[in-house]
Amino acid sequence: MLILAHWDYVTMSSASGLSGIAANWDPKPSNWDGNDPCGDKWMGIMCTGDRVTSIRLSSFGLSGTLSGDIQSLTELQYLDLSYNKELSGPLPVSIGTLSKLQNLILVGCSFSGEIPKEIGQLSNLIFLSLNSNKFTGTIPPSLGSLSKLYWFDLADNQLTGGLPISNGTSPGLDNLTNTKHFHFGMNQLSGTIPSQIFNSDMKLIHLLLDNNKFSGSIPWTLGLLKPLEVLRFDNNVQLTGPVPTNLNNLTRLAEFHLANCNLTGPLPDLTGMSSLSFVDMSNNSFSTSDVPTWFTTLPLTSLYLENVGISGELPQALFNLPSIQTLRFRGNRLNGTLNIADFGSQLQLIDLRDNAITAVTMGAQYKKTLMLSGNPFCDLGNSNDVHCTAAGESNPALPPYKTASNCTALPPACLPSQMLSPSCICSVPYKGTLFFRSPGFSDLRNASYFLQLEQTMEAKFLDLSLPVDSIAIHDPLVDTNNNLQMSLEVFPSGKAQFVEQDISAIGFILSNQTYKPPAIFGPYYFLGQSYSFSSGLLQTSESKTNRIPLIVGVSAGGAAAAAALLAFAVCIVRRKSNPKQREERSQSFVSWDVKSAASASGTAPHVRGARMFTFDELKKITNNFSEANDVGNGGYGKVYRGTLPSGQLVAVKRSQQGSLQGNLEFRTEIELLSRVHHKNVVALVGFCFDQGEQMLVYEYVPNGTLKESLTGATSSSSSKIAEICE
Repeated sequence: MLILAHWDYVTMSSASGLSGIAANWDPKPSNWDGNDPCGDKWMGIMCTGDRVTSIRLSSFGLSGTLSGDIQSLTELQYLDLSYNKELSGPLPVSIGTLSKLQNLILVGCSFSGEIPKEIGQLSNLIFLSLNSNKFTGTIPPSLGSLSKLYWFDLADNQLTGGLPISNGTSPGLDNLTNTKHFHFGMNQLSGTIPSQIFNSDMKLIHLLLDNNKFSGSIPWTLGLLKPLEVLRFDNNVQLTGPVPTNLNNLTRLAEFHLANCNLTGPLPDLTGMSSLSFVDMSNNSFSTSDVPTWFTTLPLTSLYLENVGISGELPQALFNLPSIQTLRFRGNRLNGTLNIADFGSQLQLIDLRDNAITAVTMGAQYKKTLMLSGNPFCDLGNSNDVHCTAAGESNPALPPYKTASNCTALPPACLPSQMLSPSCICSVPYKGTLFFRSPGFSDLRNASYFLQLEQTMEAKFLDLSLPVDSIAIHDPLVDTNNNLQMSLEVFPSGKAQFVEQDISAIGFILSNQTYKPPAIFGPYYFLGQSYSFSSGLLQTSESKTNRIPLIVGVSAGGAAAAAALLAFAVCIVRRKSNPKQREERSQSFVSWDVKSAASASGTAPHVRGARMFTFDELKKITNNFSEANDVGNGGYGKVYRGTLPSGQLVAVKRSQQGSLQGNLEFRTEIELLSRVHHKNVVALVGFCFDQGEQMLVYEYVPNGTLKESLTGATSSSSSKIAEICE
């Protein structure tokens, strides 16, 4: 049994845990070697003293799984592995032991399986972002215990089931009164939206339930969320019933999305929503109604009411709202004369196709897009009118926005891996896509929005002393999920490309929402691409002499005394066995094998809670006893780290050929170890006596500290035990 030295136990524990994590990655981050991740400044690792407190490895091109070795980093506060698309597999349940974790950010990976309910044990968690993965199953009710949670993002997965609520024996989302962001869109969530989920104590400002399979009606308790600023229920085709009238209480609501549901009853009266800028209630089954008066009383930029059954004439004042940019009323019963004699300077598009308009009065200066096809007006001798064509544009379409170049002369020729920055310098940018889930504007030709976005983002990078020269934005569009997306490039300053530390910092600023865009853009997320570093992510060889095993039968505290006690007990048991008993029990144990142990009464060891493993099982959980899982060796053989199908970490002690015990000795050791229960002795999980192998499987204890008073007793205790066992 190995005992760790006191002076370097904490450091070795961190190094071994990180090495265990990296053993499941290909490639691993560069310079993850040696025994001191803090002192040697391992890539993406931040420490407080000698304790690892942060892992930030976004866009590092990592491939593989997240090992249960993560549990060894007990001081960890930030874990960000975002934008590593090839990171997959389930999350280890041991992640729930990281009691100091504040930010868990795994955006844009490919993690799958169920979200571990053990995450609900992370009482200090503030930021939980698991969006854009492949998680399945339901939302664990235990997440309702995260009382400090501020950001809660599970969007863009494959989650099913309903929204859990508390029931007296189990927590639910209604307990999360301090959470400001519920981002659950783009899943397969279903069932009714329970009225109990919302209450007046909640601080929610963003509620995104779009693109799911919710049914039933919108709960009236939604009107209790007075801080709410963004609401998305769109694209839930089974959502029915009337819109609650008390939603008028939501005076801070700026973006309101109810499109593509099956809502009934009257068109909602939004008069009291005095902050509304973007409204989309298209494609519902509302009752036929006249044009509502609230159209002209709100600070709207965008009003989408397609196929909702409104009739009558649109008021002239609607076109003259100071901020109005887009009006979409296709497929209604609007009739009479369309009067656009006066209009606001920002108005870019009016879509009135498939209505009953018979005449048009329009100011000569209106040169933007007006779409009138499918109206009687176009059949009354106006078929050649430009507004009666499909596009309805009186001027050519402008190209999508693109950051301007500041080149004053002929730009230089860049290498294939490089791009020309807005500053006219060739370099390798960090690339990705920005997604804005509910912007408050619809005019994508308005450059002022994007210029503001560029300026604020550049300023944030500079404020944080990052080597960023400039950023570029281009090709904004509204995707099929009704998100505004655009390409982003971040260019380095003073060098041809970023180094790993730069990407770690930039990725974290975007994944952790450290950068806040202008309020008009609403909530966002970023999906970064893997960055190719000039030095590459080199897989460096691991030095086994520097990889200290964290357990071999004993935990850290009082390890020397516990080891001495255990060894002494083994010796006493062996000495008490008389030759006749040894011979009889040896014969029975020889006949005991993997196939017959379960049924051969009296031949298998009498163990308490220990499991019998086959050789093939242990071979599989240690990845064929790979060197990457080798955590130490001694005269008895080697110890390998393994992960059981349940996610539990274990240490497999594999005796080498020259150290095999007799059958009786091995059996006796198993029986004794299964009965020893002490806080300083790790539990025996199981054993293997198969294919000529002798292996013991222990609980894996990743951390702890040795009591200094015991370390000096190790050698003297060992010599006394040796005398007894002779």
